[in-house]
This record gives sequence, structure tokens and C-alpha cells, in this order.
Amino acid sequence: MSHSKQEIYEKVQSIMVELFELDPAKVTLEAKLGEDLGLDSIDAIDLITYLQEFVGRRLQPEDFKAVRTVGDVIDAAEATINQVPSPQP
Repeated sequence: MSHSKQEIYEKVQSIMVELFELDPAKVTLEAKLGEDLGLDSIDAIDLITYLQEFVGRRLQPEDFKAVRTVGDVIDAAEATINQVPSPQP
């Protein structure tokens, strides 16, 4: 099942608002997970768990290690969801 970037963003935003009681206006693509939103690594695992339910596919936490912003989360989720191979360094 394929999801658009906008659908993923809306889901990520709703999950973050519900789980972490964040103001939706603060959950922007540029928002830094730690600095701007106060999320830690445990929160990131929770976010991945909820995203898996949305996409119906297992997401690999290692694919999310480099994420720093909400936009990074969406890009990593989109790559996994749509089975786009990640570029290898």
C-alpha cells in the first residue's frame, strides 16, 4: 500500500499530537525532534510503532537513526512504505 508524503505527514502529525500532547502548529517539517519538540529516543520508538500500524508494514528502527526533524521522519517512512531502497553511503 502506497501513501503520499502528505498522508504520511498528516499521520505523523496526528500521532505526535496524540502521543506527546504537542501543539499541531509546532509539528512542522522543519521542527527538530529533540530541540523543538522535546522528544527522546524512547519517544521515537513509540512513533515508529504507531507508524507501523498506519502502514501495515514493519519499519526498521535503524532506518530512523539519522532522523533529526519531522521532515526526516516522513522521508524515512515514505522510503520504507513505498519500498524505495535507501541510498548506501
